[in-house]
Amino acid sequence: MKPDDRQFQVTSRCELLPWLLGPPLVLSRKQAKDLLRYRSVHVQNRAIVRHDTPLEAGDVVTIAQRKPASVAAPDHLGLKIVHLDDALVVIDKPAGLLSMGSDREKEKTAHRILNDYLKALTKSRQQQAFIVHRLDRETSGLMLFARSLSIQAALQANWKRVTKKYLAVVEGLPSTSEGTLTDRLVETKSMLVHRVDQGGEIAITHFRVTAARDGLALLELTLDTGRKHQIRVQLAGLGCPVVGDRKYGARTDPARRLALHSCELRFGHPVSGAPMEFRSALPGRLKKLVAKN
Repeated sequence: MKPDDRQFQVTSRCELLPWLLGPPLVLSRKQAKDLLRYRSVHVQNRAIVRHDTPLEAGDVVTIAQRKPASVAAPDHLGLKIVHLDDALVVIDKPAGLLSMGSDREKEKTAHRILNDYLKALTKSRQQQAFIVHRLDRETSGLMLFARSLSIQAALQANWKRVTKKYLAVVEGLPSTSEGTLTDRLVETKSMLVHRVDQGGEIAITHFRVTAARDGLALLELTLDTGRKHQIRVQLAGLGCPVVGDRKYGARTDPARRLALHSCELRFGHPVSGAPMEFRSALPGRLKKLVAKN
Protein backbone atom coordinates (compact mmCIF):
# COMPACT_ATOMS: atom_id res chain seq x y z
CA MET A 1 0.00 0.00 0.00
CA LYS A 2 1.33 3.45 -1.00
CA PRO A 3 1.08 6.47 1.33
CA ASP A 4 -1.66 8.14 -0.74
CA ASP A 5 -3.82 5.03 -1.05
CA ARG A 6 -7.11 4.86 0.86
CA GLN A 7 -8.68 1.79 2.45
CA PHE A 8 -12.31 1.08 3.26
CA GLN A 9 -14.03 -1.82 5.00
CA VAL A 10 -17.14 -3.29 3.39
CA THR A 11 -20.11 -3.44 5.78
CA SER A 12 -22.47 -5.70 3.84
CA ARG A 13 -22.53 -8.13 0.89
CA CYS A 14 -22.73 -6.49 -2.56
CA GLU A 15 -20.92 -6.22 -5.89
CA LEU A 16 -17.99 -3.89 -6.46
CA LEU A 17 -19.52 -1.37 -8.88
CA PRO A 18 -22.59 -0.56 -6.74
CA TRP A 19 -20.27 -0.24 -3.73
CA LEU A 20 -18.08 2.30 -5.60
CA LEU A 21 -21.16 4.31 -6.55
CA GLY A 22 -22.52 4.40 -3.00
CA PRO A 23 -21.18 5.74 0.29
CA PRO A 24 -18.55 6.33 1.48
CA LEU A 25 -17.06 7.13 -1.97
CA VAL A 26 -20.19 8.17 -3.95
CA LEU A 27 -18.35 8.14 -7.28
CA SER A 28 -19.88 8.86 -10.66
CA ARG A 29 -20.24 5.86 -12.97
CA LYS A 30 -17.43 7.22 -15.18
CA GLN A 31 -15.10 7.73 -12.19
CA ALA A 32 -15.78 4.19 -11.01
CA LYS A 33 -15.18 2.70 -14.46
CA ASP A 34 -11.94 4.67 -14.82
CA LEU A 35 -10.68 3.29 -11.51
CA LEU A 36 -11.45 -0.24 -12.68
CA ARG A 37 -9.97 0.36 -16.12
CA TYR A 38 -6.67 1.53 -14.69
CA ARG A 39 -6.62 -1.22 -12.05
CA SER A 40 -6.67 1.29 -9.23
CA VAL A 41 -9.05 -0.82 -7.13
CA HIS A 42 -7.87 -3.75 -5.01
CA VAL A 43 -10.07 -6.10 -2.99
CA GLN A 44 -8.31 -8.04 -0.21
CA ASN A 45 -5.04 -7.32 -2.05
CA ARG A 46 -6.40 -8.74 -5.33
CA ALA A 47 -5.42 -6.47 -8.22
CA ILE A 48 -7.57 -8.18 -10.82
CA VAL A 49 -11.15 -7.19 -10.10
CA ARG A 50 -14.24 -6.56 -12.23
CA HIS A 51 -17.34 -4.45 -11.84
CA ASP A 52 -19.23 -7.53 -10.66
CA THR A 53 -16.59 -8.79 -8.21
CA PRO A 54 -18.53 -9.94 -5.11
CA LEU A 55 -17.77 -8.22 -1.81
CA GLU A 56 -18.39 -9.66 1.63
CA ALA A 57 -18.82 -7.85 4.93
CA GLY A 58 -15.36 -7.22 6.36
CA ASP A 59 -13.54 -7.16 2.99
CA VAL A 60 -11.00 -4.35 2.63
CA VAL A 61 -11.13 -2.28 -0.56
CA THR A 62 -8.05 -0.22 -1.43
CA ILE A 63 -8.29 2.77 -3.80
CA ALA A 64 -4.99 3.81 -5.36
CA GLN A 65 -4.79 7.59 -5.47
CA ARG A 66 -1.78 7.69 -7.75
CA LYS A 67 -2.59 8.45 -11.36
CA PRO A 68 -2.05 5.61 -13.82
CA ALA A 69 0.78 5.92 -16.28
CA SER A 70 -0.48 8.22 -18.99
CA VAL A 71 -0.60 7.25 -22.63
CA ALA A 72 1.02 9.77 -24.92
CA ALA A 73 -1.66 11.88 -26.60
CA PRO A 74 -1.69 11.76 -30.42
CA ASP A 75 -0.82 15.43 -30.80
CA HIS A 76 2.64 14.77 -32.26
CA LEU A 77 0.92 14.84 -35.66
CA GLY A 78 -1.23 17.82 -34.73
CA LEU A 79 -4.33 15.76 -33.99
CA LYS A 80 -5.94 16.99 -30.77
CA ILE A 81 -8.65 15.28 -28.73
CA VAL A 82 -11.29 17.86 -27.82
CA HIS A 83 -13.69 15.49 -26.03
CA LEU A 84 -13.56 11.84 -25.01
CA ASP A 85 -16.14 9.70 -23.24
CA ASP A 86 -17.36 6.10 -23.36
CA ALA A 87 -19.59 6.77 -26.39
CA LEU A 88 -17.81 9.24 -28.63
CA VAL A 89 -14.67 11.24 -29.42
CA VAL A 90 -14.35 14.71 -30.93
CA ILE A 91 -11.00 15.62 -32.44
CA ASP A 92 -9.45 18.67 -34.09
CA LYS A 93 -7.81 17.43 -37.31
CA PRO A 94 -4.94 19.32 -38.91
CA ALA A 95 -4.90 20.13 -42.60
CA GLY A 96 -2.98 17.57 -44.65
CA LEU A 97 -4.09 14.53 -42.65
CA LEU A 98 -6.50 12.04 -44.24
CA SER A 99 -9.68 11.32 -42.29
CA MET A 100 -9.54 7.61 -43.09
CA GLY A 101 -7.39 5.16 -45.03
CA SER A 102 -7.12 5.09 -48.82
CA ASP A 103 -5.50 2.74 -51.31
CA ARG A 104 -2.33 4.86 -51.14
CA GLU A 105 -2.28 5.67 -47.42
CA LYS A 106 -3.53 3.49 -44.58
CA GLU A 107 -1.26 4.43 -41.66
CA LYS A 108 -1.11 8.22 -41.34
CA THR A 109 -4.83 8.94 -41.01
CA ALA A 110 -6.90 10.56 -38.27
CA HIS A 111 -8.85 7.32 -37.86
CA ARG A 112 -5.74 5.15 -37.50
CA ILE A 113 -3.94 7.54 -35.13
CA LEU A 114 -7.01 7.89 -32.91
CA ASN A 115 -7.78 4.17 -32.94
CA ASP A 116 -4.20 3.27 -31.96
CA TYR A 117 -4.26 5.84 -29.17
CA LEU A 118 -7.53 4.50 -27.74
CA LYS A 119 -6.28 0.91 -27.94
CA ALA A 120 -3.26 1.89 -25.86
CA LEU A 121 -5.43 3.86 -23.46
CA THR A 122 -7.86 0.98 -22.88
CA LYS A 123 -5.18 -1.73 -23.19
CA SER A 124 -7.38 -3.51 -25.71
CA ARG A 125 -6.75 -4.72 -29.24
CA GLN A 126 -10.39 -4.28 -30.25
CA GLN A 127 -11.33 -1.44 -32.57
CA GLN A 128 -12.01 1.68 -30.54
CA ALA A 129 -12.95 4.39 -33.05
CA PHE A 130 -15.65 4.27 -35.73
CA ILE A 131 -15.98 6.92 -38.44
CA VAL A 132 -19.15 9.01 -38.39
CA HIS A 133 -18.25 11.51 -41.13
CA ARG A 134 -15.22 12.74 -43.08
CA LEU A 135 -13.29 15.90 -43.75
CA ASP A 136 -11.27 16.43 -46.93
CA ARG A 137 -7.56 15.88 -46.44
CA GLU A 138 -6.76 19.60 -46.73
CA THR A 139 -9.64 20.70 -44.51
CA SER A 140 -8.87 21.20 -40.83
CA GLY A 141 -11.11 21.21 -37.78
CA LEU A 142 -13.63 19.23 -35.79
CA MET A 143 -14.42 15.59 -36.52
CA LEU A 144 -16.71 13.22 -34.63
CA PHE A 145 -16.00 9.51 -34.03
CA ALA A 146 -18.07 6.84 -32.27
CA ARG A 147 -16.72 4.34 -29.74
CA SER A 148 -18.95 1.46 -30.95
CA LEU A 149 -20.90 0.33 -34.01
CA SER A 150 -24.22 0.99 -32.28
CA ILE A 151 -23.24 4.58 -31.42
CA GLN A 152 -21.93 5.07 -34.96
CA ALA A 153 -25.30 3.95 -36.36
CA ALA A 154 -27.19 6.24 -33.97
CA LEU A 155 -25.10 9.29 -34.84
CA GLN A 156 -25.29 8.69 -38.58
CA ALA A 157 -29.05 8.11 -38.43
CA ASN A 158 -29.44 11.53 -36.82
CA TRP A 159 -26.73 13.29 -38.79
CA LYS A 160 -29.18 15.79 -40.33
CA ARG A 161 -29.90 17.07 -36.82
CA VAL A 162 -26.23 17.84 -36.18
CA THR A 163 -25.31 21.50 -36.65
CA LYS A 164 -22.18 21.64 -38.81
CA LYS A 165 -20.45 24.99 -39.33
CA TYR A 166 -17.33 25.84 -41.31
CA LEU A 167 -15.18 28.90 -41.90
CA ALA A 168 -13.74 29.57 -45.35
CA VAL A 169 -11.51 32.31 -46.70
CA VAL A 170 -12.52 32.92 -50.31
CA GLU A 171 -11.32 34.92 -53.29
CA GLY A 172 -13.61 37.85 -54.02
CA LEU A 173 -16.72 38.98 -52.18
CA PRO A 174 -20.26 37.58 -52.60
CA SER A 175 -22.80 40.05 -53.96
CA THR A 176 -24.88 39.68 -50.78
CA SER A 177 -23.71 39.51 -47.17
CA GLU A 178 -25.63 36.29 -46.58
CA GLY A 179 -27.65 33.76 -48.50
CA THR A 180 -28.37 30.11 -49.30
CA LEU A 181 -26.74 28.07 -52.05
CA THR A 182 -28.79 25.22 -53.52
CA ASP A 183 -27.32 23.04 -56.24
CA ARG A 184 -27.40 19.56 -57.72
CA LEU A 185 -23.98 17.91 -57.58
CA VAL A 186 -22.51 15.02 -59.55
CA GLU A 187 -19.12 13.36 -59.10
CA THR A 188 -17.25 12.53 -62.31
CA LYS A 189 -14.82 9.72 -63.06
CA SER A 190 -11.96 12.18 -62.47
CA MET A 191 -13.14 12.47 -58.83
CA LEU A 192 -14.17 16.09 -59.35
CA VAL A 193 -17.65 17.28 -58.42
CA HIS A 194 -19.75 19.43 -60.74
CA ARG A 195 -23.03 21.33 -60.53
CA VAL A 196 -25.72 20.09 -62.92
CA ASP A 197 -29.20 21.28 -63.87
CA GLN A 198 -30.87 17.88 -63.49
CA GLY A 199 -30.16 14.70 -61.57
CA GLY A 200 -27.35 14.50 -59.06
CA GLU A 201 -27.76 15.07 -55.33
CA ILE A 202 -29.16 18.19 -53.72
CA ALA A 203 -26.62 20.29 -51.80
CA ILE A 204 -27.70 23.15 -49.53
CA THR A 205 -25.27 25.55 -47.84
CA HIS A 206 -26.08 28.75 -45.91
CA PHE A 207 -23.38 31.44 -45.91
CA ARG A 208 -22.68 34.67 -44.07
CA VAL A 209 -19.82 37.10 -44.71
CA THR A 210 -18.06 37.94 -41.44
CA ALA A 211 -14.96 39.82 -42.64
CA ALA A 212 -13.28 41.09 -45.81
CA ARG A 213 -9.85 42.41 -46.69
CA ASP A 214 -7.71 42.91 -49.81
CA GLY A 215 -10.01 41.05 -52.18
CA LEU A 216 -10.59 38.15 -49.78
CA ALA A 217 -13.60 37.38 -47.56
CA LEU A 218 -14.20 35.20 -44.52
CA LEU A 219 -17.45 33.23 -44.72
CA GLU A 220 -19.27 31.29 -42.04
CA LEU A 221 -21.05 28.32 -43.62
CA THR A 222 -23.77 26.08 -42.22
CA LEU A 223 -24.54 22.82 -44.00
CA ASP A 224 -28.00 21.35 -44.47
CA THR A 225 -26.50 18.48 -46.49
CA GLY A 226 -23.08 16.85 -46.54
CA ARG A 227 -22.08 16.10 -50.13
CA LYS A 228 -18.53 15.48 -51.25
CA HIS A 229 -16.70 18.80 -51.87
CA GLN A 230 -20.02 20.57 -51.32
CA ILE A 231 -18.65 23.84 -49.92
CA ARG A 232 -15.79 24.01 -52.39
CA VAL A 233 -17.96 23.44 -55.47
CA GLN A 234 -20.76 25.76 -54.40
CA LEU A 235 -18.45 28.64 -53.48
CA ALA A 236 -16.65 28.23 -56.79
CA GLY A 237 -20.06 28.42 -58.49
CA LEU A 238 -20.72 31.62 -56.56
CA GLY A 239 -17.59 33.09 -58.12
CA CYS A 240 -15.72 32.96 -54.81
CA PRO A 241 -13.52 29.84 -54.75
CA VAL A 242 -11.88 28.84 -51.47
CA VAL A 243 -8.35 30.23 -51.22
CA GLY A 244 -5.82 27.55 -52.11
CA ASP A 245 -8.37 25.39 -53.92
CA ARG A 246 -6.69 25.09 -57.32
CA LYS A 247 -8.89 22.10 -58.12
CA TYR A 248 -11.98 24.33 -58.18
CA GLY A 249 -10.60 27.51 -59.68
CA ALA A 250 -8.67 29.37 -56.96
CA ARG A 251 -5.84 31.52 -58.31
CA THR A 252 -4.04 32.17 -55.03
CA ASP A 253 -2.58 30.07 -52.22
CA PRO A 254 -1.06 32.49 -49.68
CA ALA A 255 -1.54 30.15 -46.69
CA ARG A 256 -0.08 27.11 -48.50
CA ARG A 257 -3.20 25.11 -47.70
CA LEU A 258 -6.93 24.96 -48.42
CA ALA A 259 -8.55 27.81 -46.47
CA LEU A 260 -11.44 25.71 -45.11
CA HIS A 261 -11.97 24.83 -41.43
CA SER A 262 -14.66 22.84 -39.57
CA CYS A 263 -15.34 25.23 -36.69
CA GLU A 264 -18.48 24.02 -34.88
CA LEU A 265 -20.43 20.84 -34.10
CA ARG A 266 -23.65 20.78 -32.06
CA PHE A 267 -25.74 17.69 -31.34
CA GLY A 268 -27.49 15.67 -28.67
CA HIS A 269 -25.38 13.06 -26.92
CA PRO A 270 -26.37 9.63 -28.34
CA VAL A 271 -26.63 8.08 -24.86
CA SER A 272 -27.63 10.79 -22.38
CA GLY A 273 -29.32 13.17 -24.81
CA ALA A 274 -27.40 16.06 -23.22
CA PRO A 275 -26.63 18.97 -25.56
CA MET A 276 -23.03 18.85 -26.84
CA GLU A 277 -21.34 21.87 -28.39
CA PHE A 278 -17.78 22.14 -29.67
CA ARG A 279 -15.93 25.00 -31.36
CA SER A 280 -12.53 25.31 -32.99
CA ALA A 281 -10.97 28.68 -33.77
CA LEU A 282 -9.80 29.55 -37.27
CA PRO A 283 -6.11 28.53 -37.59
CA GLY A 284 -3.66 31.40 -37.40
CA ARG A 285 -2.43 31.07 -40.98
CA LEU A 286 -5.97 31.53 -42.25
CA LYS A 287 -6.91 34.23 -39.77
CA LYS A 288 -4.01 36.39 -40.95
CA LEU A 289 -5.46 36.48 -44.45
CA VAL A 290 -8.46 38.54 -43.39
CA ALA A 291 -7.32 40.07 -40.08
CA LYS A 292 -7.19 43.86 -39.88
CA ASN A 293 -3.72 45.37 -39.62
